Amino acid sequence: MAMLWKFMRVAKYSKAALSPKVEVREIPTPSRHSSSKSVPSDFAVSAPCTNTVELLGKSYPQDDYSNVTEKILSKVGKNLHNRKHHPLWLIKEQVKEHFYKHYLGRRGTPLFSVYDGLSPVVTVQQNFDSLLIPQNHASRRKEDNYYLNRDHMLRAHTSAHQWDLIHSGLDAFLAVGDVYRRDTIDNTHYPVFHQMEGVRLFSCHELFSSIKDGEGLQLFEQGHRTAHKQECHTMEAVRLVEFNLKQVLTKLMTHIFGDGLQVRWVDCYFPFTHPSFEMEINFQGEWMEVLGCGVMEQQLVNSAGAQDKIGWAFGLGLERLAMILYDIPDIRLFWSEDERFLKQFIGPHIWQKIKFQPLSRYPPLINDISFWLPSETYSQNDFFDLVRTIGGDLIEKVVLLDEFAHPKTKKVSHCYRIIYRHPERTLTQDEVHRIHQAIEESAVRELGVEGRF
Repeated sequence: MAMLWKFMRVAKYSKAALSPKVEVREIPTPSRHSSSKSVPSDFAVSAPCTNTVELLGKSYPQDDYSNVTEKILSKVGKNLHNRKHHPLWLIKEQVKEHFYKHYLGRRGTPLFSVYDGLSPVVTVQQNFDSLLIPQNHASRRKEDNYYLNRDHMLRAHTSAHQWDLIHSGLDAFLAVGDVYRRDTIDNTHYPVFHQMEGVRLFSCHELFSSIKDGEGLQLFEQGHRTAHKQECHTMEAVRLVEFNLKQVLTKLMTHIFGDGLQVRWVDCYFPFTHPSFEMEINFQGEWMEVLGCGVMEQQLVNSAGAQDKIGWAFGLGLERLAMILYDIPDIRLFWSEDERFLKQFIGPHIWQKIKFQPLSRYPPLINDISFWLPSETYSQNDFFDLVRTIGGDLIEKVVLLDEFAHPKTKKVSHCYRIIYRHPERTLTQDEVHRIHQAIEESAVRELGVEGRF
């Protein structure tokens, strides 16, 4: 059994971090069902390693690729982006209204259709293969994704729906949903966040109709791939698609943040777009990346059945936009059920100006943990996931303080600083000590490290 799957068997969880029950059960038989049982102690014990995961009404057999934790499974179906008056819902509705108002079809109806209820459980083919991401690409690693098994996973991006929606005949759409990635721990990163995908395809007539003497221009040619265009695209088509994309996104950001917004574009590379860019906006004197975008890979468009069209795609993070717009300092707050947080976003309309008022700045409690790494492969994301599983949303930040290699044994030691802070109340040293001790014990047991506690 792969090391990552062991996270499903972490023995201790903080009471404060316990999440709603998620069924993780054996393959059902006509006579009985087996499920996890609670244990009356300071910590609850998770279900033993079982054969299937029940999620959203379907059963997924586990295998050596399974690594999703109960903590993460408990977030599936929350759909914060569809909860009325939630800050993520407000951002989603603002973007929708902007696209509905400014981009109309020939009959005066909205050009873009919106899909915000697609299942977060996708196939590996949808998440990677359909986007032409190579088999050996780093983005497929178990260390960075949540797999139900070798064939199914929790989507790592809303791009997982691009191929299917294009194949269904759509030329312009927005797809919104929760996405899942194993990541670092700080106030701007969370293993579950929300994305909005935008896609627009153009026919030759649509792209060149407004260009003077554009009748002779073509979308495609037989050329060479360069840093500026794909081998099948004409330079004129790429430049027009790129211009349209940047214009659309600049108008969107200006509409959300105001006319004084400063925007800049940074060249980057995505495995499924070429050329591609990141948008950064200037917020309180700092440049912050808010989305990625690019000209769609033509092979993807062709395989989905739109061979005679060229297009762009973008992906933006709703949390990032909401944190900037409403001045929300900690990404964990989006999961708060505290009325003092939620009521701040209730207003007469979605464009109501809101500045988040901190509930209180509760003091942090800091504990360090040091251990020798095991001889086999070790990933920091394994440790981050374990800490998040046990400490839940009490964990504000985890930082690698020191890395030491013993000159004789060549063994490597890591020292991490774990910052505990509850977003809604003051933590006690006693409850933090119990959680920290559970993390120490589980790191030894589940990751095979040698403690230096």
